[in-house]
Amino acid sequence: MDRFIGLDVHGQSCTLAVMGPSGRRIGQEVVETNGKLLVERILGVAGDRRLCMEEGSQSEWLYEVLEPHLKQLVVVQPLRNPGSKSDAIDAWALADVLRRDAVTANVFKAPKAFTALRQAARAYVATQQDLVRAKNRLHAVYRSRGIRPTSEIYQPEPRTTWLRKLPQQHRCLAELLSQEVDALTASHEKSEAWLLEEARRVPVCRRLATAPGIGPIRSALVVAIVISPHRFRSTRQFWNYSGLGIVTRSSADWVRSQGKWIHQPVAQTRGLNRRCQPLLKAIFKGAATTVIELMPRHPLHDDYRRTTEAGTKPNLAKLTLSRRIAAAVLAMWKHEEDYDPAKHRSVQQS
Repeated sequence: MDRFIGLDVHGQSCTLAVMGPSGRRIGQEVVETNGKLLVERILGVAGDRRLCMEEGSQSEWLYEVLEPHLKQLVVVQPLRNPGSKSDAIDAWALADVLRRDAVTANVFKAPKAFTALRQAARAYVATQQDLVRAKNRLHAVYRSRGIRPTSEIYQPEPRTTWLRKLPQQHRCLAELLSQEVDALTASHEKSEAWLLEEARRVPVCRRLATAPGIGPIRSALVVAIVISPHRFRSTRQFWNYSGLGIVTRSSADWVRSQGKWIHQPVAQTRGLNRRCQPLLKAIFKGAATTVIELMPRHPLHDDYRRTTEAGTKPNLAKLTLSRRIAAAVLAMWKHEEDYDPAKHRSVQQS
């Protein structure tokens, strides 16, 4: 008989709730956040064990530890509970969501798949974000004194000239932030070298890097995020995951005309879907920008130019370009094919 387990995870303790198929609450227990103890407690639950827990900093580790001992393990995005909240309430809610098969936002987990590449990607993204934040802080110091600096403030040698333009009270802060920028720049360079080194060991990264506007860095990040292309049955699903899915809204879809019901063809668009992987969205939009600005002879660039000349807004034409690049990357990965520019050549060019 199925047993549905909700696990609310915290740094020191985990609340474990066991529910039957009818919704009857069988038991609840607080267990130390320890892999061995959690496995022992879960093995003490009779029947087919199905567990649900929320995504968090420890979910990947717990997935690797608990998955071999369960018939089903589901990781979901944190549940929204507008009412009272406690560890027990959250654990029972997770068990009930799994029992009712009401999971709407599960998180894909692939233990021990591209582990080194994924860690290198995390390091690269983290150091890049920290470096951008530090540069913005340094830039803000100059702007607060009415100075419009150039990129020289981020370079050790020409920076001294810019520091002299600041009052003494502000110069000390700028010097400290400059030291932070130098340290983060060195860390970011190391993380980039690590990411490229790990990407060279993964053949699919080299294949995806040939797609227009992708390159070695973006291909490594795509592989580290997606892990498996077979998660997506269709290109539309991949677009939605990448934040490139178009949301439409309609109302009063059917009207009466000459004694028959006729479906109104107009559906109002409401932008792109918001529940997505933001980094993947930035990668494909960045790839489209690269094609537009740096690849004027590519077939995709010709299509973009032709579309904008026909009256399409540049942002919508860029979105179409991003979707086409994403579709090409997914197809290359699924079918293990190298990029073929002829497939992106429009009818007007052939």
